[in-house]
Amino acid sequence: MPLFMDVHHGIPEDADAEAVAEAHRADLGVQDKHNTRYLNYWLDLEAGKLFCLVEAPDAETAHAVHREAHGLVADKIYPVVQG
Repeated sequence: MPLFMDVHHGIPEDADAEAVAEAHRADLGVQDKHNTRYLNYWLDLEAGKLFCLVEAPDAETAHAVHREAHGLVADKIYPVVQG
């Protein structure tokens, strides 16, 4: 299945590592319904950015999981190949 890296710019100022972990758990809760697998995420609080790695049929399906799980959709989704 294709891999995608999504990028969230300007995450809310009140977001912290626990809030991001909670959002990731919400993704995991709905991912099967969309035939996706959220594999990992990285948070840069100082830059206000969040990155999520997901296996999904396509970028729109990956986007749909975030939208349903918590509404915090990515600003950009890139197709990637693991090296």
